[in-house]
Amino acid sequence: MIVAGCFLVTVCTRAVTRCISIFFVEFQTYFGEDYARTAWIHSIADCTTMLCAPLGSYVSNHFSCQVGIMLGGLLASTGLILSSFATSLEYLYLTLGILTGLGFALCYSPAIAMVGKYFNERRALANGIAMSGSGIGTFVLAPVVQLLIEQFSWRGALLIMGGFVSNLCVCGALMRPIAIKEKNRHSQEVLKEKYASDPELRDEKQTSACSPLPEDCNHKSLCYCSQKEYHFLLMPEFIILATSFLFLAYGCSPPFVYLVPYALSVGVSNQEAAFLMSILGAVDIVGNITFGWLTDRRFLKKYRLTCYLIAVGLDGMSCLFLPILRSFALLVPFSVTFGYFDGAYVALIPVVTADAVGTTYLSSALGVIFFLHAIPYLVSPPIAGWLLDTTESYTGVFLLSGFSMILCSMLLCFARLVKKIKRAHLNSNAADSDPKQKSWTNGDLTLAGTRA
Repeated sequence: MIVAGCFLVTVCTRAVTRCISIFFVEFQTYFGEDYARTAWIHSIADCTTMLCAPLGSYVSNHFSCQVGIMLGGLLASTGLILSSFATSLEYLYLTLGILTGLGFALCYSPAIAMVGKYFNERRALANGIAMSGSGIGTFVLAPVVQLLIEQFSWRGALLIMGGFVSNLCVCGALMRPIAIKEKNRHSQEVLKEKYASDPELRDEKQTSACSPLPEDCNHKSLCYCSQKEYHFLLMPEFIILATSFLFLAYGCSPPFVYLVPYALSVGVSNQEAAFLMSILGAVDIVGNITFGWLTDRRFLKKYRLTCYLIAVGLDGMSCLFLPILRSFALLVPFSVTFGYFDGAYVALIPVVTADAVGTTYLSSALGVIFFLHAIPYLVSPPIAGWLLDTTESYTGVFLLSGFSMILCSMLLCFARLVKKIKRAHLNSNAADSDPKQKSWTNGDLTLAGTRA
């Protein structure tokens, strides 16, 4: 049920966000605006979703995942319904961008974190199945949204999507961590018995217990719990991983926003352009599940990070070839390649994060990582729109996107190489410095070894 709930959450959040690009040409034509101003709608929605991800983690940790997702569903549905009455782009910035994005933020990271907490041995596969909702949703919703626009105009399509997204409330009802609550309750009872019998432990109560529902926490213990909850921010491995996400987030957004407009500019019909998004979504599913299954195998479990950076690098390389693909037959292979590797690395993001910080802090770590996605998601489509308005060509848009993703992969590869060299150097030093030899060597040598 947890996997099913997260699957439906990704359908109603990430797939719907991707389908906003189908409204791009409709908004541009109706309001008579340029590419850059119209692209802000998608940017603000993505940015708000990621910027407010720590808020979703906070609500999930201190109240419940059910409360967060159901509240988010109400906000997102309200935002889409209000967007159907838009009279200007600024109105859409507020409703479709901020309000809907805030609702998605309360749903997305808590749902993914729940999967990470419930699964250990098959975590990558469970994440792959759950997050394949993004691809399946895109595959189904892209042609449906195009059909709704043709039948009911973009206003009617947004109204219907608002009703569809309200199903997030049902998804939230599935998120019932009964076993975890019982475990926490049992551990708290054990701690209370220890505190009652040992005065020293009683004095240290505020520095030893961080309950997800701190009903009896005073100000000091609450501050300590918050500090402990985010202590992973100082881990070098997490810092490097988080930095790489900045480049990844910048590179992955423009292809989703500008694939349909680019296809229309080279003579592809509206239905075929929407079908490209469907193909991308369908292959995204294959990438989610196959990479999740493969990286759960024993011989690949130790190389999850390597598989992740390979997927990101190949996804970036596929963007470099997009400007020379100028027909529907040539754009289909791009949708297949980009969709597959996009699904592959998306499924591995929670996995490599859990490997870096552990499952205890996974919800908070995902909140921080999605928060870091916010600024690149905000600025990348408008920058791409500015390049398009300036050069009147999509070449710079897709080249910048591809090189940004490749840089993300190279940064992780370089960090992994440095870590291996440092580990080999430490092992070499440990082998050279034998403790038995230090017992009879002179004091200067012993002091130097101590300082090292």
